Amino acid sequence: MERVVIMGASIGGMLAARGLSGRCGRVTVFDRDSLPETARPRRGVPQSRQAHALLARGSTVLDQLFPGFVDEMLAAGVPQGDLHDDCHWYLDGYPMRRARSPMPVYGVTRALLEHLIRERVRALPNVEIIDGAEVTGLLHTGGVRGARVRVNGVDKEIEADLVVDAGGRSSRSPVWLRELGYGEVPASTVRTDVVYTTRHYQYEPGRIDFAVIMAPYPGMPRTGVTIRQEGGRVVLLLAGMHGDEPPVDDAGILAFARSFPGPEIKDFLGTAVALDDPVRMRFPASVRHHYERLPRRPAGFVVVGDALCSFNPIYGQGITVAALQALLLTRMTGIDRYFTEAARLVATPWSLATGTDLRFPQAEGPRRAVDRPLNAYLAHYRAAASRDPALGAAFLRVSNMLAPPTHLLTPGRLLRVLRSAPGARRVTRG
Repeated sequence: MERVVIMGASIGGMLAARGLSGRCGRVTVFDRDSLPETARPRRGVPQSRQAHALLARGSTVLDQLFPGFVDEMLAAGVPQGDLHDDCHWYLDGYPMRRARSPMPVYGVTRALLEHLIRERVRALPNVEIIDGAEVTGLLHTGGVRGARVRVNGVDKEIEADLVVDAGGRSSRSPVWLRELGYGEVPASTVRTDVVYTTRHYQYEPGRIDFAVIMAPYPGMPRTGVTIRQEGGRVVLLLAGMHGDEPPVDDAGILAFARSFPGPEIKDFLGTAVALDDPVRMRFPASVRHHYERLPRRPAGFVVVGDALCSFNPIYGQGITVAALQALLLTRMTGIDRYFTEAARLVATPWSLATGTDLRFPQAEGPRRAVDRPLNAYLAHYRAAASRDPALGAAFLRVSNMLAPPTHLLTPGRLLRVLRSAPGARRVTRG
């Protein structure tokens, strides 16, 4: 390939640029925002103000794409923790038994992570990033042959061998392809009506663990997370599902935290010093676009990141999946197979996230016959992980995409669940 055009310069677009830079002569990334020179949130990425962390698999892949990236994060002041030993997990109200593990977690803000990635991509000799430029359509003759771009109010036609849509959840590609005669792009949707807020507090050593995670479960549609981040801060995420919205006033935030199974978050908030105001965001549904199912697929065109599949944000999978898609682009011998391979890549994190969401009777989405017995087993598994740290370690490996879901279903783990689940005790209120 001689030239690639990428629409969108957020994390998915930047990683795609890195993945393709080694197999084409020139990569041009367009973004309608004015991109900041420093690590700060930007208007075109509203989730950049929300809580983020970089999980084990994601950090490994980023280090493959950008050698030394983890060391660069640490040098920028990003705190590192042990995902199992330094984090206090509550699964279905059961406190996971902690143990040392080789799984790292990094408390990095979205703004810093995006900045570090963007600076690495800017340094690539054949990549150009143009901000203040909006892709308004596709050039098409038998296949996609470029994009229409509006730069400073002037419309241009940019020829390219490959166009990459990294436009996020607001992607226009399904509309454009329908207008070009490719038909409707099939989509799977699981509606959860998540509302979440983020606020930063001053970090005080010894006041709270590296991270605390209160995961939601049927009967408790609330999530609470605290994570240490760079700059001497702790980020607090509060989320509600199916009409349960977290408040944004101080008294309401503390009352919301008191409803969690464990006391850690409400105890922290009792004396914590807030550094900013809460920022609220809504996420109505997870959506997976099945471009691989189109009877006729557009040549010269691929889709990455949230434009391909957007996950419930409380599970923190999006950045890792985008990094894995970029790695896929570096390794594929033929771009024509991208949608097939990307569908396989997305299938596991999609099933993990939506399978958890569909435990809630209010969730709207397709359910499988296997879901009921599988969820019954996993409910016992989460309980047993409060007594057996080996089960907790396996659970974290799967949720971090370090192992397949079948990792939880081995005969040995089934026996561990049978031994440990009966004695587990759920915490109902901190």
